[in-house]
Amino acid sequence: MPSEYTPASFDPLSTEQISVTICENFERQPLVSMTHEIPRFDGSGLYALYYRGASVDLYLPLARLQVPVYAGQALSSNSATGERVRERFPLHSRLKQHRLSIMEGGLPIGEFRFRALLLPDVHADLGENSLRVGYQPIWNSKLTGFGSKEQGSTTRRSKKSKWDTVHDGRRRTHGGVVHDIDALITEAKAHIEQQITNYYSLAWPHPTAETLHDIDAG
Repeated sequence: MPSEYTPASFDPLSTEQISVTICENFERQPLVSMTHEIPRFDGSGLYALYYRGASVDLYLPLARLQVPVYAGQALSSNSATGERVRERFPLHSRLKQHRLSIMEGGLPIGEFRFRALLLPDVHADLGENSLRVGYQPIWNSKLTGFGSKEQGSTTRRSKKSKWDTVHDGRRRTHGGVVHDIDALITEAKAHIEQQITNYYSLAWPHPTAETLHDIDAG
């Protein structure tokens, strides 16, 4: 018997535990095909995009894993003002925009899936942060710019994003190219290798490749 003993500590309402619960429930949701227009639904919440194909070499190592290429949230209110957003279907609209970006970027939309969970804004924020920190999705961390919106002259004068440099084609203007595409791809490949190495060290359990469930909601 050890000479000293201290019981384990558990706070079910801690920020960390709530985040784990959100991510566990999120990852129980099915992976939904983006091949067809996404049926409209109400509400805000948490979402992530996944590559599940065989033709894009860069993302092929992620195709049979639970690692998202992008994680985000769509809120019901403006985080700066607290006012409700004008959009009635914020989560659906965000996914619809991303679907268009993927297609315009020359990527095969039939090889992408999304996962979504309707949540209050505060919980969507916790979930997004956990997914980003835990998985370091490639489009959030290395090939940045995927989720940006072109909203005005200042935005349009911004330099071409890393995502748009690698996946050129979105119908938007920019102030020039500053990134080397070969260097970006090399960095992205190294990052994905590290994601694979860290895959089983998350704070929450996640489904194995064999239990991933794909559906077509089109």
